[in-house]
Amino acid sequence: MLAAVLVGGAMVGMAAGASADVADEAANLAAAGYYVAPNGNDSNAGSQAAPFATIQKAISVVAAGDSITVRGGTYALTSNIQITKSGTSSAPITLAAAAGERVVIDGEALGYTPGAVGSTIPAAQRGAIHMEASYWRISGLEIVHGPYGVYCANCNNNTFERLVTHDNYETGFQLQNSSANNQIINLDSYHNRDPRKNGESADGLGIKEGSGSGNVVRGARLWNNIDDGFDAYAFTSPITIEGSIAYGNGYNRWSIPNFSGDGQGFKMGGSGGDGPAANHTVTNSMAFANAAHGFTDNGNTGTITFSRNTAYQNVKTGFDVDGGSTSRLTANLAISNATAVALGSSTASGNSWNIGGTWTPASTDQGTITGARNADGSIRTSNFLVPSNGQAVGAKI
Repeated sequence: MLAAVLVGGAMVGMAAGASADVADEAANLAAAGYYVAPNGNDSNAGSQAAPFATIQKAISVVAAGDSITVRGGTYALTSNIQITKSGTSSAPITLAAAAGERVVIDGEALGYTPGAVGSTIPAAQRGAIHMEASYWRISGLEIVHGPYGVYCANCNNNTFERLVTHDNYETGFQLQNSSANNQIINLDSYHNRDPRKNGESADGLGIKEGSGSGNVVRGARLWNNIDDGFDAYAFTSPITIEGSIAYGNGYNRWSIPNFSGDGQGFKMGGSGGDGPAANHTVTNSMAFANAAHGFTDNGNTGTITFSRNTAYQNVKTGFDVDGGSTSRLTANLAISNATAVALGSSTASGNSWNIGGTWTPASTDQGTITGARNADGSIRTSNFLVPSNGQAVGAKI
C-alpha cells in the first residue's frame, strides 16, 4: 500500500510505515520560506513580496523544515509570541532576522512589565517569546522589555544563536523544566531586572529548575543584570559553558527598594544550601567586577569542573566552591578578588594560587572583549586578563 506525499507540487508514493527519515526528506524538499515585515499584512501570503505583519502569524503556518525570515524593524507585541509546534531532527524550523537587519521584539505592552511586587507571572505569559517546542533554529533577534525575554520550557534540540535580550523585567533568557540538547551560542544578555522580586531573580541567562543533558552555552556575554550573570539554580543535569563572560552583575542600577540581588558571575546550580548534585563544566570563561563571587557552586553537591577560567576584581571570592561540592579546579586564574578561592572539599591544581607569585594581566582594557562582536557573532579576541608572564593559566577569549 502506498501513501501519497506532496513534494514540490507532485504526488510521490511512499510505502505505508516508511521510516520517519523518508518523511523528513519529503518535508525538506517541500519546505516553505515565509517572510515577516513591519509593513506586511497577516492576510498576505507571507512571501517575500507579500510578507506577514506578525511573527505569530508566520509561526501559525510553518511546518517542519520551513523557515521564517523577519525583516528589520521594531515589532511591538500586544500578546506574547507562542512557539508550541516542533520541527524534526532532519527538518528543523528556522526563525531568523534577515541578514544585516536589526529586528527588535518589544514586549513593553505585555502584562507583568513589571508585575506587582510579590506577584507570580502565569506560566504562559513568561517571555516576550514563550517556547515549548523542539528542533528550532532561532537567530539574530533582539528581545526587549518582556516579562522574561525568551522563556523556554520543555524544549529540546534547539539552537539559539546571536540573540540579544536586554532590559527585560525578568531573566533575559531562561531555559527550564525537562530541556535537553539545546545550544545557546553568542548570546548577549544585559540590564535585565525584576522589580516584582526586588531584584532577586533577573539573571542574564538561567538554565534552572529542571533537568536534561547536553545543554551547551558558548560565547555568551552576561552583564549588568540585577541578580546574576548565569544561574543554574536547581538544574540537576550537567551543563557545559565555554568561552563566556559575566561582569557587573548584582548592582541596583534601578534604585529598586528592598534590593536583594545576589551578584554572582556564574552561579553553578545548587539551591543556596545543600542543593542537588550536577556535574557542570566551565571552561575558558571570565567573571569580573561582579558584586559577589566570580564563580560559585551555590550549594551544588556535585563535581563541577573549572578549567582555564579567570576571576578578576569580584567583590567576594573568585572561585567559591565550599558550598558542598567536590569540584575540580585546574589552571584557573584569580586576580584582585577579595579572596582567590574558598575550596572546601574541592581539589585544585595548577591554578594561580597554587603556583604562587605575582600575577599581572597583559591588559585590563575590556573594550575589545565587551565591544562589537565579529561578523559571525563571536567575541573579538584580545589579551584582556591574559597573564603577562605567558603561562597557560586562566581564560583567553
